[in-house]
Parts: sequence; C-alpha cells; structure tokens
Amino acid sequence: MTDPRIGAGSPLGAIVERYGADPNYLLQILREVQEQQGWISPDAISTLEAAMDVPRTKIEAVAGFYSFLYTEPVGKYRVLFSDNITDRMLGNMALLDRMAAHFGIKRGEVSQDGLVSIDTTSCTGMCDQGPAMLVNTRAISRLTAERIDQICELIRKEVPVDHWPCGFFQVTDNIRRADVLLKDGFKPGEAIAAALALGSDGMLEQIKASNLRGRGGAGFHTGLKWELCRKAAGTDHYVVCNADEGEPGTFKDRVLLTSCADQVFEGMTICASVINARRGFLYLRGEYRYLLEPLNAVLARRRTQGLLGKAIQGKQGFDFDIEIHLGAGAYVCGEESALIESLEGKRGTPRNRPPFPVTSGYLNQPTVVNNVETLLKTCMIARKGGEWYAKLGTPKSTGTKLLSISGDCDRPGIYEYEFGVTVAQVLADCGAYNVQAVQISGAAGVCIAPDEFERKIAFEDIPTAGSFMVFNNSRDMFEVARNFTHFFAHESCGFCTPCRVGTSLLVNMMDKLEAGKGSPADFMEIKDLNKHLFKLSHCGLGHSACNPVLETIAKFRPAYERRLVHKNFVPAFDLDGALAPARRLTQRDDAAAHFGEEHE
Repeated sequence: MTDPRIGAGSPLGAIVERYGADPNYLLQILREVQEQQGWISPDAISTLEAAMDVPRTKIEAVAGFYSFLYTEPVGKYRVLFSDNITDRMLGNMALLDRMAAHFGIKRGEVSQDGLVSIDTTSCTGMCDQGPAMLVNTRAISRLTAERIDQICELIRKEVPVDHWPCGFFQVTDNIRRADVLLKDGFKPGEAIAAALALGSDGMLEQIKASNLRGRGGAGFHTGLKWELCRKAAGTDHYVVCNADEGEPGTFKDRVLLTSCADQVFEGMTICASVINARRGFLYLRGEYRYLLEPLNAVLARRRTQGLLGKAIQGKQGFDFDIEIHLGAGAYVCGEESALIESLEGKRGTPRNRPPFPVTSGYLNQPTVVNNVETLLKTCMIARKGGEWYAKLGTPKSTGTKLLSISGDCDRPGIYEYEFGVTVAQVLADCGAYNVQAVQISGAAGVCIAPDEFERKIAFEDIPTAGSFMVFNNSRDMFEVARNFTHFFAHESCGFCTPCRVGTSLLVNMMDKLEAGKGSPADFMEIKDLNKHLFKLSHCGLGHSACNPVLETIAKFRPAYERRLVHKNFVPAFDLDGALAPARRLTQRDDAAAHFGEEHE
C-alpha cells in the first residue's frame, strides 16, 4: 500500500487489515470507520475503494442504504429519539422539542458548530422503559425533562459519552412472568453434551418430535428446516441467529441476549452439530450496539471452556465458531434473505425465493436462519427431550412463547406463557385496564378489539413474533395506525417501486385525513392501494403496509369518521393556500387573487 491513509499503521488501514479486506465485511468496516471518524467521508470511501478493491459505487450504495450510516457530516453527538408509538404515548416529541430548543435547531438539523444533530429513528427495543434515545449508538431509556436537561449540559461541555453517568445507560430486563424457559436451570455445556450423546441423527429426531416452530413469527418447523439444510448439497453449511428484532414493540431478544447469551450460542452450536456447520453468525441489530462487547466476552469465555472452536467438548472433528455482525438500522434486515445480503456486506434487499436459505443462503451455501428464542428452546429439548417439550402448549403450537408487553399497562416487560393463553389473561396479568385495542406482532400484525380478547396466542389463532402493545380508551387509534404507516415508509428498502411509492402514498393519505381534508373517497383509495401493494411488492413489508389502516378502519371506524370533514373528494394540495405568500407580497386579497372555492 502506497497511500499513507491505508498503510498498516493508519487508523483506516488497521480496520481494513483486521477484516482481511474482505468485501463480505464491508458493512462492518463502514460501521467501524464511522465510529472512528464520526461519518463516512468521500476521502474515507476513496481509501476503502483502494484498500479493498471494491467499486466506489458499491461502497456508496451500501453506506447510503443503512439509516445509521452517514455520508454527510452529522453532529459530534448524534441524538436519535425513538419514535415508536409507545414512545409517542410517553411524550417523546415534547422531549425532542425541548432538546432541540436547547441548541436552537430543528429536528433533522445539525447545530452550526457541528456539536449536535437531533432526529428520530424507529423502535429502539426499549418499549418497556421509554421514552428512549440513542446517542452515538448508546441507548438511554426512561427519559424525562430533567434527564434531557442533564444530557444537554453534558453535550455543551463536550463530555465524552463514555464518561456520562452510568445510570443513564441502565437497561433492565423487566422479566414479569417466567415459565419453563426463563426458569430453566441451564449450565453452559450441558445441552451440547446431551446433543453429542444423542448424535446428530438423534438430536434432529428430538427437534422434530418436539414440533418446535420458529419464534420469529412465521412458525416454520425447526426440525424440517434443519433437515433440509443438512441434506442440501454445498461445500459449507452455516448457522445464523437472527437477532435483528426491529418490529415495533418487540424487545424479548434484547432480554435473552442480556441474560441468556450462553443458551443462544449453545443452541447455535447444537444446530451446527446437526447440519455439519463450521461457522455461525449472530446478526445483532444496530440499536443493540451496547451488547456487542458483552456478547463477544461470552464467546471468548466459551472458547476457553472448550465450547467453541476446535474439537468442541473433546469431540474430534466437531469444529465450530461464531462471530457477531452488527446491523446499522434497517428493519427489512429482519427478513432472513435480506439479513443474509447484509451479512455479505451488501444492501439489505430481500432476495427472490426460491431458492431458500436452507439450500442457497450465506455465500449461496446451505444456511439455517433461526430466531434467538428458537435457538434457546433447542437447549431444553436436547436435555429434556422432544416428547417432554411437545406436551407444553397446544398440539399445533408446542412449548412457550415470550411476549414483549408495552403501552397502557401497569407492568410492562417480558412475559412467558405456554401457547394457548388468551389475550384477556395476558391483559389481566400485566395490569391493563379500560383496554380499547391490542396490537399483536408489531405494525405488520393484527389489531384486536375487546370482543376478541378471548382469542388465543397460538399459531392456529394469533401467531406473533412477540410484540404485544396495549392501548386504553384514551388513545386515538387513527394516530396509532398513522404512526405505523410512517414506520413502513421510513423502513421501505426502496428496491421495488410498488413499496417505495405505495408506502409514501399511504402516508400522504393518512396525513391528509389528519389535516382535515378527508372524504369517504379516501377509504376507497386506501383499499385500492392495498391491493397493488399486496400483489406487486417484492417482500412482506409492502404486503403488510396497509394492514394497520385497514384493521383500524374496520374496528375503530369512528376514529376515522371524525376526520371525514368533506362529503366529496378534496385534494391534499391546497393551491390557494400555496398562493398566500404571493398575495402578501402583492398586497392583494380580492376574489380574483384566490383560486376557486373550498370544496364542501
């Protein structure tokens, strides 16, 4: 290397060298460059282009895809307020305005001195202890006006974030109800030993006998997934743990990775023993950056204990290791094929399927992608057996489910139940009263009204990845749905035109209703838009973007009818209002200076 910026002793060179200049690590390299320099400058991109032999256009495309990567200067202190609906309910916007007023800037702006930038981001996984924010990727929850003032003072004094009071960064698990998983007396290595005693065939049979289904929401049978991957032809097989829980209202993986990391890694290792994998990846969402070092410490300890690396637990030929890849703010990467694209250092655009990851996953090799909670369950199955597990829950939904409960309840947090529990029972346990609605499985899920509270959490009734948001009678369900539509528009990857344009059109329609320009014709527009999004979108994000609107129109119609001010269609754009500045400049306000009459 002749360029001094990429020499072995240079900061950027050290990052590139640590990753072997491998393009599959481009996202990780970009993330570390930004952590070092504050943003990804054109010079940094030029340096990486030369050092990695990767086209500049690819580097720019990847850097421009992820919302936590910046290709333009941002503040030395990058403040992102969580803008999930539960944060809104707790007053996050008033706190954002308070901080912005301290520095004389608006949302989305950088202060003139470059000290601070303030904006919003999607759900940060702190719904049980909001309002929350990220400051230079560090999570701060339980925000109050007083805490905002303290943070502003620390920023003014340019105190490094690592030197802020440790109480600011305290994140609690809030485990409110534990069942067999959270009460499990797990000891590192026991499940691996049990799996090795069963042999790969025996372990697979136990997983199949348990009828374990994926806990990411889709509910695919885990045993079948492992078997398909095991049989698939390939030079290598891989295990991927999907820890990119970006669905609004979901935070169970945060708790499991904090308190049960050993089980997660042990479950990945058991899977590796069945499918003959030598490498595994845990894809950690960018909002959980603060967990990276603690998780790497667990991995290092497991290597010293003989639970990772060469000849695990003394079994020759059983070689398997795990590394952690950190996301950078892209909800769509929760979809397994988009996650794999991101693992390969690319934009997180969902792939066409088939082929599926079990045959053509990471580097086009057979790959199992399992949710965090799913992998924990395999440790119990290895030790206690598939038949024992199959007795829990219901015949079609065996075992237990972790729910992330937030919103209008006295005791938000993590609750573990056997499948088959009713929504009414969950509401009673978490201290929810005068409940108007429950949104289950996030923005893309189902919104249920009180007459449905006897329905059950189970794949055969209400399947869920775990999000359970409660709204009492004081909440405006139109605003809940509008928040979700803004979420979908923000998180659309932009790959396909129907989703990119359709989610923006949906936002415009909802904002139009909020602005008092709604009419019954807008309902028909939304229904037509849903048909196009469902038929033409590339992935599930577009397919489900209209769900929260259609569900709330059907079940909470008065919230919309209050906004139907007009009987006939009214355009969202107010041409007469747009001409107001011209009238002021010309000092005219006569009838001829106005455009038409307001539609009634």
